[in-house]
Amino acid sequence: MIRFDNSYARLPEGFFTRTRPTPVRDPKLVALNRPLAERLGFDAVWLAGPEGVAMLAGNTLPEGAEPIAQAYAGHQFGGFVPQLGDGRAVLLGEVVAPDGARFDIQLKGAGPTPFSRRGDGRAWLGPVLREYLVSEFMAAFGIPTTRALAAVTTGETVIRETLLPGAVLTRVAASHIRVGTFEFYAARGDRQRLQLLADHVIARHYPDASGAADLLQRVVERQAATIAGWMALGFIHGVMNTDNMSVSGETIDYGPCAFMDGYRPDKVFSSIDAHGRYAWNEQPNIAVWNLAQFASCLVPLMGNDDAAVAEATRIVHSFPELYQAEWLRRFAAKLGIAAPRPEDRALIERLLTLMAADEADFTRSFAGLADGRARDEFKAPEQFDAWAEGWQARIRDLSDAAQVMARANPCRIPRNHRIEEVIAAGREGDYAPFHALDAALRAPFEDRPEWEGYALAPQPDEIVRRTFCGT
Repeated sequence: MIRFDNSYARLPEGFFTRTRPTPVRDPKLVALNRPLAERLGFDAVWLAGPEGVAMLAGNTLPEGAEPIAQAYAGHQFGGFVPQLGDGRAVLLGEVVAPDGARFDIQLKGAGPTPFSRRGDGRAWLGPVLREYLVSEFMAAFGIPTTRALAAVTTGETVIRETLLPGAVLTRVAASHIRVGTFEFYAARGDRQRLQLLADHVIARHYPDASGAADLLQRVVERQAATIAGWMALGFIHGVMNTDNMSVSGETIDYGPCAFMDGYRPDKVFSSIDAHGRYAWNEQPNIAVWNLAQFASCLVPLMGNDDAAVAEATRIVHSFPELYQAEWLRRFAAKLGIAAPRPEDRALIERLLTLMAADEADFTRSFAGLADGRARDEFKAPEQFDAWAEGWQARIRDLSDAAQVMARANPCRIPRNHRIEEVIAAGREGDYAPFHALDAALRAPFEDRPEWEGYALAPQPDEIVRRTFCGT
């Protein structure tokens, strides 16, 4: 039994269209996130049974669900698209967990909606497995993110460049409200719906915010912390369009996302990012750009005059300082420094410069500081040795620093080549590699002999150079 309380569906119908998932032929459960199910107050045994799987596939609707496809717009690679919306996702509704927290339950790949733009509204297995693994790793590491409750296959094929197995991901989020949701109404000059949306977001995510300006400030603060978390993991989102930026501060829409192996600040994986707009080192700048679009939407609610513009500008311009403070905290911790000082920035940046020169492995270089293996990641280790002298003088006690590093540096990340291995096996109906990798990624700080292979960098013939959106 799932208890729904669908606050978004109680907004006027201009915010969404009522849309039912399209049933599939033969749903089979691939994975059920039992700890998350328990967090939500769900009966995991029921979810794993025939009735639960039918619901997770979209074949049946649980009592109390009010399925909708949400409307939104967005800037995609800088160009504004006035209508996007959920083209392959259906929001079943909202549940309130036992601790009082509210969550969206969404089926991704649930079939066509009025926003599908001639698409089939389906997902194939590869992107579903990728999002499941990456989002759950991010959650285990403590980065704000949407979550994966379940993955099911559909028993049907999806036509992309070839025939591929279909799948549905059940995604859980604090909400699916985006910067692009606000842009949808701002572009239409619909101040009434903008106010309704802002009031809804404040009530849902920022109940102590006192108005639109305060809402903008809270979103800026949360995004600064989230993006700094991405950077400290070497994570590249790949499509930081405004419709892919959540106002809750969660990481959302894992499409052609990837984690760096060899460190290059301008690294791009996404096959659709031809000009590097969303490269690793551009992500903080793009966050500011996206937040400026959000601020423009809120100006009419802040007075719509020069004073409102000035206030919105001031708030957006607070992002760099907030981001840099969180960046310093996270990267200093990766070096074992629990209480960073401003001068520690130079120490961090010098290491990153050395890493970039040798394309040293991002994750292994930091993780290896605690046990002396970081040196092995450098082609010119004598330069690392010179840097390490200053680092050791700064931390003084390696044992204390190691405890800080152990909480900041994962033993393993979702390596791109490992995810591709999982997807290849899944296409053949073998999900054992998926479950093994999922177990390892859920314990990113735990070192076990059986997981040692997941910490290894790819061999030259295993390197993944391009990732794809999967739509």
